[in-house]
Order: sequence, then structure tokens, then C-alpha cells
Amino acid sequence: MSLAIIYSRSANGVMAPQVYVEAHLTNGLPALSIVGLPEAAVKESKDRVRGALLNSGFEFPPRRITINLAPADIPKEGGRFDLPIAIGILAASGQIDNSHLDRYEFSAELALGGDLRPVNGILPAALQVASLGRTLVVAEQNGQEACLVEQCDVLAPASLLDLTSHINGHSLLSLVRLMPVSIEKDSYPDLSEVRGQQQAKRALEVAAAGNHSLLMSGPPGSGKTMLASRLPGILPEMTQQEALETAAIYSIGKTAVNPGSWKQRPIRTPHHTASAAALVGGGSRPMPGEISLAHNGVLFLDELPEFGRHVLEVLREPMESGEISISRANRQVDYPARFQLLAAMNPCPCGYLGEVHGRCRCSADKIERYRDRLSGPLLDRIDLQVEVLAVPVDILLDDQFQAETSDQVRQRVTVARQRQVYRSGIFNSQLSPRQLDHDSKISRSARSSLADAMTRLGLSARSFHRMLRVARTIADLAASDEVLDRHVAEAIRYRSLDRYLKKIT
Repeated sequence: MSLAIIYSRSANGVMAPQVYVEAHLTNGLPALSIVGLPEAAVKESKDRVRGALLNSGFEFPPRRITINLAPADIPKEGGRFDLPIAIGILAASGQIDNSHLDRYEFSAELALGGDLRPVNGILPAALQVASLGRTLVVAEQNGQEACLVEQCDVLAPASLLDLTSHINGHSLLSLVRLMPVSIEKDSYPDLSEVRGQQQAKRALEVAAAGNHSLLMSGPPGSGKTMLASRLPGILPEMTQQEALETAAIYSIGKTAVNPGSWKQRPIRTPHHTASAAALVGGGSRPMPGEISLAHNGVLFLDELPEFGRHVLEVLREPMESGEISISRANRQVDYPARFQLLAAMNPCPCGYLGEVHGRCRCSADKIERYRDRLSGPLLDRIDLQVEVLAVPVDILLDDQFQAETSDQVRQRVTVARQRQVYRSGIFNSQLSPRQLDHDSKISRSARSSLADAMTRLGLSARSFHRMLRVARTIADLAASDEVLDRHVAEAIRYRSLDRYLKKIT
């Protein structure tokens, strides 16, 4: 048989579209050509494949060899097609048994000596292969990552020779099993270490319970960054599905997936000098940015007004849709980006506005220009805005000070999230206006309070729905089926910047 068809996978963001590697041998001058929109690294595979075959003891057919990577409109890149091309040539030339090759999918780079080398993006491929019931063949270094998908059968031979012996039935390989590893415990600092700041702690709990965005404003040293570093510690562990979604994003990048910590929620803290492309992703080969790397986790932006205005504006659409589309001349890549935004800022350029010692010397115009770096549409999308005031010295010196631990708060957050998922299937921050009308169950007096706040603060319809989502979360923390007046009143308190802007206009 001079034609063989081998299954493989390309890489397109977190998707892994099917690629058919067709190997055809015919008479003519010896040559090897690769067609089907291959990029430079794929074209170079002909030399790697030739060396691997010869050094593994196989014959490189002295015939005209055509390799077609179908479908032809999908860009092919990297060394992931080395192994399927080599298997296709061996099958088409009759050097291996080709009767059962349709049971496998191959993805690995070949060394000149015939060893298999790892490639990026194995986890998205494993997710696709598992749904088809095939066996995924990867390099040894990718075996454990592919096994994170429990339904996927994985083979991880060390070399091309080991793989062909298995295919020919001479020396069968065993399926790779996920090695038992010690799951790393959360190493996040504990919330009990934060003295005072009861309102900020409560806002942090509400944000965690409903997956809401949170902006903290306060003077330097008041504990904003300290509070932010405690948010991951009060979030529940990711579910299997959430962990796989997040790990798939890291799989296509340069950061290896750690089986010991892959279920911990990610927290990303880009510096304020980061560009828009660093946040949303980009490049000629579009790679995920910080908002995608924070998927199902936390994106913390410290010194929020110091970020470029253009950089902050790119967050607006992902905060609403939970995904980001990156378009280039020859492709469009979609990355998930359902992150929890946590931000901190000073109340004025010097940072001491409102302090009792009166150290602030900023004029009203200077303060307004500073806060104008944050656009109204962006602030409109932040659910909770709280002031973090300086901690009194007597609390700092109190030897008997005690506070709730992160574990205690996490238990309440977990129960509140379970109520949301049971009621609506999603977190409160993701409820649509129609779902809010159906699920919020807001009392008549609470509606009156909310309407009064909208009129008094001049809030938009978006702010109204965000306050209602927060109120629904507060009710869930109180185990209340109905949103009451006190829940709405607390939600209104978490709009400190809206109150400030109303005061100065």
C-alpha cells in the first residue's frame, strides 16, 4: 500500500482541530514534499524525519513522497507533526502494520536519533481525543500532562523504535497512568493576619462568594495589597472541569502544567507597565495574555490608575463576555478569560487624601485628573468599590487580637457558591438580566431602596444590575431565598466611587 492516513492534531488557541496526515509514495525522482499550509518548522520536519528513520534502522524510501496535511486551510506549525509523518511513511512503505493505525492519534517531535520530544498544547489535544475513544501517542515528557484527562488513553514511548515495536505487536507498551503525587496545599497567606479592616474583609468575602470584581481605594500602607493576597485563600478549590480549562491554557504556553498544583486557582499580578497585548494576548502566533492565564482565578491590578488608559480599556469586553478574540491576518484565536478582577488604588496622587493628619496637598483638580484615568465604563463594570482606611494604632498593638481564618471564610463562600450553582447553574456575577429577574426574588421594600439609590447616585442600568447581583450574593451568604432591604443597603455601600463622583459633580 502506497497511501497511509494518520491522525494528528493542530494547535489553534485552546482548540486542537483534527489534522489528517496523508502519506503517498509514488515512482519518480526521490523527493519529499509537504503540502497543506505548513509553516517553517513543519517544512523542516523532512530532515528530522529522515534522520530519525535511518538512525532507528528503517529504510527511507527512495521514491517520491508527498505528505498532505489536511484540511489545507488550517495553519500547521511546530514539530508536533514529525511523528505522524514518520508513521505515515513507514505505513505507506509497508515497514509497519497499518491495520490498526486508525485507533491512534500521534503528536510528538522527533530527534535525529529517533527519540520522541515533547510539544506544547498536549492537554487540548487529549481533551479532543478522549471524546473520540482513540489512544493518544505522545513523548514521555508529555505523558503525565495528557493523563490529567481521565478518559484519555495515553501511550508515551521513549523512541520511534519502541512505538513501532508496539504497532507491529512485538513489544506492547502499557498505557500511561497518572503517577501519585503529593497535592500541594494552598500556600496563600491567611486572612486572620490582617488586623482591622472589617468592611474590606467583608467585601472580600462577598466578592469571593459571587465571583464579583472588587476595587479597593485607600492610603499607602492601609493593607490593600495584603488583603488582595488573601483572596485566593478564601476561594474554593477548582472543579475538575475548571482545572482542565485553566490547565489547557497553560499547556499551550511555555509554563508546564504541574500535577501537584493544577487544581489551585491561578492569581496573576501584572506590573502597571504591562502593555495591552500583555494583558489580552497577541503576537504573530497569538498567545494567551494575563486575563486568559487568570481564567477561573484572580487578576490583581495594583496601582490601577498607573496603568495606561488604553491598557485598562481592553478589559471592558472580556469582563462582560468572559472571553477574548485575537484576530490576525491569517487566523483568529479565541481564548477564555472569565477572571475575577481585583484592583487597588490610592485616593489621590500622593495617596493621603482624607487622612486625619492632613498630609495630602493635592488640589481638587489634581485629584480629579488622577481619578479620570479610570473611565466611567470601566468603573461601571466593577461590582464592589470599597474604601480601605488606615488601621488605628491601638489595633496594631493589641496582643489579644483575633480574627477569622481563611478556612472559616472559605466554608461560607463555598456554601454560598453551591446555592448559586444549584439555583441558576452559574455564579451570581454571570447572571443575565433575565436570570436576575427570575432568580433574584427581591422584596418590594428592597426594590424601593434600589430605585432610590439609582436616582440619588445617577447610576446606569448596568450598575443597577451589578448592585442587584451583589445583593443576591449577600442574601446567599445569609442563606436567604429572598433579597431583602438590608441586603440591598449593604450592596449600595459597596459603591464608594459612585458616591464620591456624585459628591464632586
